[in-house]
Amino acid sequence: MTPAEFVAKWKDVAFGEKQASQEMFLDICRLVEHPTPVDVGVPEAFTFEKQVPIGSADAYKEEHFGWEFKGSDSQLEGAFTQLLRYSIYLKTPPLLIVSSFQTIIIRTNFPGMETVLHKIPVSELGDPENLKILRAVFHAPSDLRPNRSVEDVTRETASLFRDIVADMEEQDEDQEKLARFLNQIVFCLYADDAGLLPGKMFTELVGQQFKEPGKFNVAVGNLFQQMATGGLFGPTTIPHFNGDLFNESDTVELSTVALQRLAEATQKNWQNIEPSIFGTLFERALDASKRSQLGAHYTSAEDIMLVVEPVVMAPLRREWEEARGEINALIDDDDHTAARGRLEAFQGRLAGVRVLDPACGSGNFLYLTLRSLLDLEKEAIDFGAAQGWYDLKPTVKPDQMLGLEINPYATELARTSLWIGYIQWHQVNGFSYHHSPILTSLDTIQQRDAILDLSDPDNPTEPEWPEAEFIVGNPPFLGHFPFRESLGDAYVGAVYDLYGGRIPNSSDLCCYWFEKARGQIEAGNGKRAGLLATQAIRFQSNRPVLERIKNSGDIFGAVSDHNWILDGAAVHTSIICFDDGTQIDRELDGEAVNAINSDLTGGVDVTRAARLSTNRNLAFQGIGKVGDFDIPQSIALEMLQQHNPNGLSNSEVIKRWINGTDITQRSRNIWVIDFGVDMPEKDAALFEAPFEYVKQKVKPAREKNKMKWRAENWWLHGFPATTMRRALVLSQVRNVGI
Repeated sequence: MTPAEFVAKWKDVAFGEKQASQEMFLDICRLVEHPTPVDVGVPEAFTFEKQVPIGSADAYKEEHFGWEFKGSDSQLEGAFTQLLRYSIYLKTPPLLIVSSFQTIIIRTNFPGMETVLHKIPVSELGDPENLKILRAVFHAPSDLRPNRSVEDVTRETASLFRDIVADMEEQDEDQEKLARFLNQIVFCLYADDAGLLPGKMFTELVGQQFKEPGKFNVAVGNLFQQMATGGLFGPTTIPHFNGDLFNESDTVELSTVALQRLAEATQKNWQNIEPSIFGTLFERALDASKRSQLGAHYTSAEDIMLVVEPVVMAPLRREWEEARGEINALIDDDDHTAARGRLEAFQGRLAGVRVLDPACGSGNFLYLTLRSLLDLEKEAIDFGAAQGWYDLKPTVKPDQMLGLEINPYATELARTSLWIGYIQWHQVNGFSYHHSPILTSLDTIQQRDAILDLSDPDNPTEPEWPEAEFIVGNPPFLGHFPFRESLGDAYVGAVYDLYGGRIPNSSDLCCYWFEKARGQIEAGNGKRAGLLATQAIRFQSNRPVLERIKNSGDIFGAVSDHNWILDGAAVHTSIICFDDGTQIDRELDGEAVNAINSDLTGGVDVTRAARLSTNRNLAFQGIGKVGDFDIPQSIALEMLQQHNPNGLSNSEVIKRWINGTDITQRSRNIWVIDFGVDMPEKDAALFEAPFEYVKQKVKPAREKNKMKWRAENWWLHGFPATTMRRALVLSQVRNVGI
């Protein structure tokens, strides 16, 4: 069949969908020279009326497409929603197609890639490009694979905002006010592409005013006011958005350059941004100290699920398996009313789940938890649809996610990411999103310190955490010494006063989150928790917090060593999941074990071994440099060959730096500058090149150190390990005596 013959046959068809859709499909097969389903003869792979548990797709070709026909264009949006619900049962085909007798719409559905829409009027099938697209649908769907991934789209959008923020910083705008304003803009960009704002109104507004900042500022302020309450913006009715996001319309007048960047941003596919990474990237764009990390790696969804899955989802999946068995038994007894009631009870259980991230940042843990809860509820809804209960709808809501975060930028981003992700999930999974107001308050995300309440500075107190069944998150990674340097003596002193009776004052910062979570579970304000820490939590100075967890409950899951992305770089972490001791099964590093010890080992608990007096003065803590004293081998060798005017050799202060990794694996060839434990500055200066190196690399940071000795003695290691050095000298003396 030629394109002209096809168009002539179908341009004025008078039949309805049921009478003519299959014949039209067969003609399309002939048009693109592809065998019909009968010719292929493999009905499970290429067929009409492909059955799925919740209905049937009008046409289906495995690994190619799912296809829904409707009688008119006005029905195509509903057809696409229907097809999205079927998608997972059709093995997630790369193309989702809806068509009427006037229009064929092809939407790409490649996992991890942006969505691209191809709209082909039937009357224009003679166009070579349209025919090429339709041929690819049947013969080579990979030809329609988009060029950009969801990550690419998300990075591009965040990069544009980096440029906007950087330009506005030159205008000396208030950063907190700018951050809130840009959050509102981000949601408008998403709302445009998601069809929440009529007629892509925000894009049109930017396009009209992007050369006139003053006019744009007035117009966007008016738009935000209407979004807050619902009303008219010009002749157009704006839906009621509400939520905290648009309660304030305190805009920032963007510069001409910033508006031009915003105009570029409107051309991106905001419907496809990935909430699990957008918050991180946008936070980096807003924060000048993190802006250089914008192109760096971010924490992946797979890593976050290493915490969310065992702590939150695993017990809920067990509950669903139990509920499904009871429902099937009731159906077998022909008690469909009770069966439906049991399913709705499980939905109510999911809608009652509360999850707390007490260091939520821009909301990645909370978003992925919300998405996982919705996915499980969809499984239950689809199970109900297979029984004929088609009116079930998702009941899980964003306000079930609770967060504590001290950074105001991140707090706003967490709320925005949750709302975008929630609406996005509905649309991607075939559930229409028609709520009024579109947004509700997310005051469950609170901007406050999680471990210290300084509302009365003279009387610091331990803050209360909100009750939540599950606690997950990634507390800040600051060791004992950086903790004091970063937060100051007064803050650290207050923390020690409040928690010192429970965990050692030498503990890393993250340990206080573990202790708070443990206390919530012990008090009955929580049931299960999963938190991250650096590997140092297994060591003696931090281990008491894990011992307390085992004393009041137990560790049921752990990953002892896992690479985690922090500020764009990989760090070694431990993942610890714990409860009140209820869970019987234990899993360590992916293997079943009988118990998990407080040093995150299985088997014999060596942490309870007593010290041997015969080992006294044989093992010590090594030096703590507290500064960039390390030098690569090339610089070390160059300094060793240099001569000082006073005749001193640099070999006295340049030494090999070796740890267990260098011994058991390949040597890193690192050297260190070491002026001993008490060398005066004037004597250290006699070693000219090493002293000058330390002066440039170490002195600026050490002079700001809150510990007076370290600030004044910047050329010496912060913890010079005096007792270890003394023991080494004595050992050498004994050896000489022998």
